[in-house]
Formats: sequence, structure tokens, C-alpha cells
Amino acid sequence: MNILEIFKQLIESSGFMALTWQQAVMIGVSFIFLFLAIVKKFEPLLLLPIAFGMLLANLPEAGLMQPGPTLLESGVLYIIYQGVKSSVFPCLIFLGVGAMTDFGPLLANPSSLLLGGAAQLGIYVAFVISIATGLFTPAQAAAIGIIGGADGPTAIFLATRIASELLGPIAVAAYSYMALIPLIQPPIMRLLTTKKEREVKMEQLRKVSKTEKIIFPIIVTVICVLLIPDVAPLIGMLMLGNLFRESGVNDTAQNALCNIVTIMLGVSVGATANGATFLKVQTLAIVGLGLVAFAFSTAGGVLLGKLMFYITKGKVNPLIGAAGVSAVPMAARVAQKEGRKANPTNFLLMHAMGPNVAGVIGSAVAAGFMLLLFQAK
Repeated sequence: MNILEIFKQLIESSGFMALTWQQAVMIGVSFIFLFLAIVKKFEPLLLLPIAFGMLLANLPEAGLMQPGPTLLESGVLYIIYQGVKSSVFPCLIFLGVGAMTDFGPLLANPSSLLLGGAAQLGIYVAFVISIATGLFTPAQAAAIGIIGGADGPTAIFLATRIASELLGPIAVAAYSYMALIPLIQPPIMRLLTTKKEREVKMEQLRKVSKTEKIIFPIIVTVICVLLIPDVAPLIGMLMLGNLFRESGVNDTAQNALCNIVTIMLGVSVGATANGATFLKVQTLAIVGLGLVAFAFSTAGGVLLGKLMFYITKGKVNPLIGAAGVSAVPMAARVAQKEGRKANPTNFLLMHAMGPNVAGVIGSAVAAGFMLLLFQAK
């Protein structure tokens, strides 16, 4: 065998010869996400692993998402992905979110619950539109709609139970839009508010006692789980994490555990975006409907914020309503940034955290309601 034949065999067996146009498109999309994560700093801990998982899954012949005869003989990303399919990763993420979250702003301003509820509008709008397209069953439409809550773990949790066949695109859409909050929300917030409204400085929140902070997660767990038992895994882990925080033992859950699970979940979710299965009408419709859901959720929170602005005679800045989507603390930081642009002396972060954490609870309850309606008994 001469050197030319060896070289020919090498080329023929390489991934270059097996590369399809669908895979090439998805590799291009992964490059865009990598740029946004690394250069633009759009939630790099989340978007970077999603982008790289997408890249790995679309490199031909790598087999990283290939199921084998047994689990241990499968591709490494396929093995990690079982943490997504089983909902173990989403529940662990909720544990970490709870450990990072201060419910004080919500307790100090209970009206934040209303803003968190209004920001779930996109869930129901996307649900109705999904059914109207004729492409999806009611159960699939419910799983798609939950993307509007801007809550990746909840979207995965619901999809695994009522629309497992759509888990990949739903997870990719949910987490991608969460990471792109700094790009998606600001135009909607500016479109729906006036400069005068964005300039509003809100009064300092009252100090919340330690006792209130400890009692709150326990009461929420009991009420929510008794009302909708299916939501127990998410609400239970969220409130357990918060109790870790308030008891002073949250370091592992808040930092190491949450970051590790986020990376593993992001890489394996990104790896589901294989060009051969992802570039289909139904899948692309899910991505589009997810964006619609996200936009309406942002708008719902801002519009209720405007109403509260007028009711309170200018004491509420409508921007905090956009933080009612449950991407903690990303959405609250966007509200803070937009408020500072309008008024450099503005400090909206703590006020925005109230609707933000209310949105986490709201999206989990919405998912439990959808489960109650559509889960096969």
C-alpha cells in the first residue's frame, strides 16, 4: 500500500466526507452562540456549554450522542444526557437556584407576586398558538408554552413527562433564550415604556426578618404541593436550597454543585441539536414559538408594571415587571441595567428580584397545572 492510498483512505474515512449541509448549518449556529458567550458575555456559563455541545453533536462520526447496546457503551454525552431525561439535573438546578435566591425582596413587597404571575402570559399565548398551528397535540403545546416562563429546568421537567419526543428542541430553545435575555428583553422593555416611567426611582424596601425568610419556603412548599402534588420535585428542591441559604450552609449548593450541573446540562442539551433531526418544520416552529412565548411573558410583566405605575401614582418602575420571567438573576440584572440607562442614579436590582423569584414559583406552578391536565394517568 503506497502513501497515496493511505491518504485517500484517511480522507474517505474522515468526518469531512460525512458532513451534511444540516450539520454544517448547526455548526455555524454553534459558532454564533460561542461568539455571543465569549465575546459578548451573554451568560457564558450557560450559553458556552450549549454552543459547544451543539458543535460536538454535529461533528460527523464522533458518536458522542450515540446510544449503544447498553448505557455504558453509549456516547459520553448521551450518558450525561440521562440526567436531563430523568429530570435529575433540573431538580438539582432548582436546589442551586434556591440556595442563590434571597426571598427578602418578595416578602418586603408582596405585590411582586402579581408581576411574577403576569410574566407567565407567554406560556398561555404560546400554548394557544401552538394548538392553532395544527402541528402539535395539546400536551406538546403545553410543553412548548412553558418556554415562556424563561425557566429551562421547568421546561425540561414538563417536557419529559408529557412530550418527551420534543425534549431536545424544547430544552435548546428554553436555555438559549434564557442565555439571550440581555439581547431579547431590552427592545421590548423600551417599546412598552416611556422614558419618564423608566426613570422612576423606587423607595427602599423594608428589612425582612430572619424568621420570615425561614418560614416562607416551608409554607410555600406545603401550600403548593398540597394544591398541585406534581410540582413537588421542583418546588421542594427550590425551597430546600433556600433553607440551606438561610441556615448558612449553602456554599456547596450555591456555587460548586450549581455550576457543575449547569455545565453538564448545557453541554448535553446543546448536543440534542443535531442537524439531521433539528432542521425540521416542527422543530423550527418550536424555536419560533418559544421566542413568541418569551416576548409575551416579558410584555405581560411590563404592562402590569405600567398599570401599577399609574395606580401608585408613579411609585413603581414598570421595568421590574420584565423580571417576572423566572431566569434568576439574569432578568433582574437586565431591569437594573435598563433603569440605569434612563436614570444613572437608579438602583432597581433588589426591587426586580421580587418579581424574578415570584416568576420561578409561578412557572413551576404553571408546569404543575399543565401536568395535571395532560399527564397520562
